[in-house]
Amino acid sequence: MDAIRVRGLRKAYGDNVAVGGVDLDVAHGEVFALLGPNGAGKTTTVEILEGYRRRDDGEVSVLGVDPAVAQGRRGTGPVAKRWRERLGIVLQGTGEFDELTVGEVVRHFARFYPGADDPATVIERVGLAEKATARTHTLSGGQKRRLDVALGIIGRPELLFLDEPTTGFDPEARREFWQLIRDLQAGGTTIVLTTHYLEEAEALADRVGVIAKGRLIAVDTPRSLGRRDAALATVSWRTPEGGWERTRSATPTAVVADLAARFAGEVPGLTVTRPTLEDVYLEMIGGAA
Repeated sequence: MDAIRVRGLRKAYGDNVAVGGVDLDVAHGEVFALLGPNGAGKTTTVEILEGYRRRDDGEVSVLGVDPAVAQGRRGTGPVAKRWRERLGIVLQGTGEFDELTVGEVVRHFARFYPGADDPATVIERVGLAEKATARTHTLSGGQKRRLDVALGIIGRPELLFLDEPTTGFDPEARREFWQLIRDLQAGGTTIVLTTHYLEEAEALADRVGVIAKGRLIAVDTPRSLGRRDAALATVSWRTPEGGWERTRSATPTAVVADLAARFAGEVPGLTVTRPTLEDVYLEMIGGAA
């Protein structure tokens, strides 16, 4: 059984259809990135999977449990409780704990889980060891985001939802966080990631899904999305007169070999590029719009 299985998911707010028939599978141990512009239905879909929002129609299974169980009359029962203990959720903002220290907040959340990780270890993993005794209102925006992540992973989740997790991170902190995600995946955690950073999705995700106007319009690996791996490459170089020439080719290595022979070795200003994930994504959502 997949970690997540969705068939025909629908959700509307009055006449506005937020999610219009989404089918999705996420395998155990996979990092899956859900991409889409604001208002595309991305957040609604994820909130239904997390059990925060009711769906109108469709079938949903998350770790073998229907999230609606956690919302209904049985939401306080042992099945729902155990299901929630198996999830980690990092929202865009977890909350404010101004008068508590980082260590106090993480230790408090650890009490909610029977198999919680060591708070000091988690604080160190998210890069807040030097701030463990600092009150949370003194943290920077990026440090508060690290605290949100710490609260999401303190319970050793089987499935972790990350909603824009590196907002406010500088480039170095973002790459440190990427390594944390890789470590979690290596330990068997399934991760669903929403992000506006396309390079983040490319660096972390096994597969990406693009959602637009409430529909999942593509699911593939970052390399193959939109047949990106089969797209023509653009080879550019500087001419002896100081200008630029470029050509598009399905065999860029052959083009470079011809250029190397023409220039007797070193080709001035040589670049070989293919469409980026961002190029493909923007074309997809533009077409959907």
